[in-house]
Amino acid sequence: MARVELVFIPAPGIGHLVSTLEFAKRLIHYDHRLFITVLYMKFPFKSHLDAYIDSIVASLSLVHRIKLLHLPLVDSPPMELLKSIENFIYLYMESLVPHVRKALTDIVSSNSNYSQGDVVLVLDFFCMPMMDVANELGLPSYMFMTSNLGFLSLMFYLATRHNQISSELEESDAPLRLQGFQNPVPSSVLPTAAFCKDGGYSAYVKLAQRFRETKGIIVNSFEELESYSFSSMNDGAETPPIYMVGPVLDLNGQPHPSMDQVQNDKILKWLDEQPHSSVVFLCFGSMGRFGASQLREIASGLKRSGHRFLWSVRVQQPTTIDEILPEGFLEQIGSKGMICNEWAPQVKVLAHSAVGGFLSHCGWNSILESLWYGVPVATWPIYAEQQLNAFRMVREFGLAVDLRLDYKDRGDDHIVSAEEIETAVKHLMEGDSEVRKKVKEMSEMARKSVEEGGSSFTAIGKLINSIIGSNYY
Repeated sequence: MARVELVFIPAPGIGHLVSTLEFAKRLIHYDHRLFITVLYMKFPFKSHLDAYIDSIVASLSLVHRIKLLHLPLVDSPPMELLKSIENFIYLYMESLVPHVRKALTDIVSSNSNYSQGDVVLVLDFFCMPMMDVANELGLPSYMFMTSNLGFLSLMFYLATRHNQISSELEESDAPLRLQGFQNPVPSSVLPTAAFCKDGGYSAYVKLAQRFRETKGIIVNSFEELESYSFSSMNDGAETPPIYMVGPVLDLNGQPHPSMDQVQNDKILKWLDEQPHSSVVFLCFGSMGRFGASQLREIASGLKRSGHRFLWSVRVQQPTTIDEILPEGFLEQIGSKGMICNEWAPQVKVLAHSAVGGFLSHCGWNSILESLWYGVPVATWPIYAEQQLNAFRMVREFGLAVDLRLDYKDRGDDHIVSAEEIETAVKHLMEGDSEVRKKVKEMSEMARKSVEEGGSSFTAIGKLINSIIGSNYY
């Protein structure tokens, strides 16, 4: 029997790490011939997410046929390069190449029966510099795209455009015609890195130029959601095979270490007391912090909407939410609203029958979770490719309510008003809206896609067949 060792190299960001590790677990359950080693790296600075990430990684020790190798810490790139987080990450990945080379060499040499194809790399798209090591050792590489086909299309476009126009995009540029999009894409919903003259654009291009060198691109999405993009992009010509394997989600919702069981129980008990689909949930991801002015507008908008709400708030230090909220706010909302500081068990909240809407930053994992549980989203993107995600959810798919598509955190000059929030919440919570119906239908498709015979289940079989080179399905 063939035995293949897959070496996963995930980026250390929480949004990348969770889906990558969940996909590794899913592969193990599909085929007993697969063994997985995860090369785990940390960012070279302290983060409020460190304990959370450590707990997620530690859980791998309980999974049979998955090993964890910690890559050594290396010196951080100069901190002034944080003007572009994309460039910073790219340079950090380059600095880890020698340690990846040593780890892969050890893995190959420890396999006494090693032959071509017995060791295969699965790289996060931020880890493309590691492809050089794979090529040196003659190892095939696959890319795991933790985002979606829309972002993949943009990256392909940047790589192709760069061959003719080797400069950053401009915010004044005309809307783009991107492969897999039915509508022109305005520059306002593109990631800021595409315009960044401090290395962000350069990092994106250098990553994207390597995508087509891989043997296949694994995407955390499902064919039914992105059917138009999939049919137009998976042409088998210039693009490697695309495997739509999602939704890949951590439905157990690994609890954040800073959130004690008392707070968790308090949130779920409050939800138990609310009517069906009556609560709008507000959560803006691991990086979503707002200033005092914006937080007051959110509070006012929620109050004016008249709807029940659960609001996960992360404030910019050193203030607390109690110091920021409008005077008398908590007394006025009474039991109709609940505010939880820092963290909420998002998966459990979205799964709860009392939750009828999700005001979200539109991170891709959050979108997939909302679709899985059939909870419609109002869009409030903040960073990375979230504006593009929001655009697609509203304009391409009709699966979300448009609060803002092009929001970027630029201080008090770009405040989302209480009136806008009130309107979006009311629209979101309409019980018989067309968006709600379409989200419920897509939820059913998402669940069927990962069942035996579903599109994503079948795609994983094709991927394994490609990796092992036998007729598995």
